Amino acid sequence: MDRQQQIIQSHAGIIVQVVQCIGNPELLQPTEEILQVSEKNGWDDVVKVIRRIIKGERSESLLQGLDEEDSTIVAAILQGIQNPATLPDPDKQADASMAAPGIAQMIHQAATGSPEALEIISQMAEQMTQAGGDMKNLGGIIRKMINGEREPKVLSRGMGAQGRQLVDSILEELHKLSGH
Repeated sequence: MDRQQQIIQSHAGIIVQVVQCIGNPELLQPTEEILQVSEKNGWDDVVKVIRRIIKGERSESLLQGLDEEDSTIVAAILQGIQNPATLPDPDKQADASMAAPGIAQMIHQAATGSPEALEIISQMAEQMTQAGGDMKNLGGIIRKMINGEREPKVLSRGMGAQGRQLVDSILEELHKLSGH
């Protein structure tokens, strides 16, 4: 999977949410709530552009001035509006090696006192627990990781091979971040 595909897959939820809200006014409020949280977490540029898309703008000029990640997300939204078949599957497991550093970074920041990181990781954990399977288990152990639990056997109890691999990757990243 190339970098752009990984960006799209890791942001599949918001990409699909935005495209769906364009055709369904009932989804505008939940989408706006997601955008407000994203904005609080420093995603100002992409949120401004997404709001312009929701209001009806579709030009390629929306991509100007955005970094690689933001422009990839916006391009995926625009493409998804034109052809819903191109939308990523929000239920597909993203590549664990890509997810682990981001999750570990959020856990580390939450554990070291960042209220923003705590809010984001709490919301991620809530979404994970709704997803079922290993994601549900991962969502349930994030609090333990924030509180300092680092024993793989404790954290990956009841998970399949992919879930255990993701937990191991997150623990590896947390180890690097803690400087040990």
